[in-house]
Amino acid sequence: MTALRFPLLMALLGALVLVLFVLSMAFGPAGLTPGQSAAALLGGEAGAAETLVMREIRLPRASLAVLVGATLGLSGAALQGYLRNPLAEPGLIGVSGSAALGAVLALQTGLAAAFALALPLMALGGAVLAVLVLLLLAGPGGGAFTLILAGIAISALAGALVSLVLNLSPNPFAATEMVFWMMGSLADRSFLHVWLAAPFVALGGVMLLALGRGLDALTLGEDAAAALGIGLARLRLVLVLGVAAGVGAATAVAGAIGFVGLVVPHLLRPLVGAQPSRLLWASMLGGAAMVLAADIAVRLIAPERDLKLGVLTAIVGAPLFLHLIWRTRREGL
Repeated sequence: MTALRFPLLMALLGALVLVLFVLSMAFGPAGLTPGQSAAALLGGEAGAAETLVMREIRLPRASLAVLVGATLGLSGAALQGYLRNPLAEPGLIGVSGSAALGAVLALQTGLAAAFALALPLMALGGAVLAVLVLLLLAGPGGGAFTLILAGIAISALAGALVSLVLNLSPNPFAATEMVFWMMGSLADRSFLHVWLAAPFVALGGVMLLALGRGLDALTLGEDAAAALGIGLARLRLVLVLGVAAGVGAATAVAGAIGFVGLVVPHLLRPLVGAQPSRLLWASMLGGAAMVLAADIAVRLIAPERDLKLGVLTAIVGAPLFLHLIWRTRREGL
């Protein structure tokens, strides 16, 4: 891809995100026309029903879709670039599972009912704890293989503990709420969730986007990257902290939404010439577009049922990813 085509790709992805954001603001059970929606959002009377729908329900939902999708896509591209493996995804290092464990504990103990932000805060705490354990297990000199093993161990332990909490839960309603939360959704979110997630997503995004040069150098191998002056230990530390900040915050406010960080970089990689630094930017916009589109779809497919966002992304993402693997295999043959 030439230097001219990459800005064009970014412009197209940016336009797609903008169009999907507008469409996300237009769809909902309130039955507002596009004109009524725009008027309520931009100049509606404070306290009016239409204004509340647009400013307190649809706007934070669409904003969270952008934040969650962008950080999942970016994190997936960064992990795939560092591990040099297109099958890597944000949940690989155990942050998503540990955040889910924190949220489940908040629901089980009743803290989520007593304090509105207890669930996302405990989910963030679970993500932070996972990072500390991951860095302790991987050690300062561990490579990519050690990082993968440590992440798999943490993810497996978090999954087992979540299952244990569900198994021992005496309240079937609480267990049902835990299961539904882990399916992932953007419904019933407010600007409290946006303001809670945004600083961590922004911090993680800045850290991961700064790794572009190092990830480009890693395509030549670790020895070549070290010879070019890339500090591999520092790169790995920044990568882990960046992914943990973004994915931990996304999981804390939206639950587990899979396949975005796996599929989006895979789809966009050929369009950026397989250059990791460019793939970071493209996947950030592509992830935002995918989550926005999926969130619109759940409202159109089952407007009267609470179809979970994570369920839809898995249903669409898994067959798509299998098709990509099959096509890659045939091209390799």
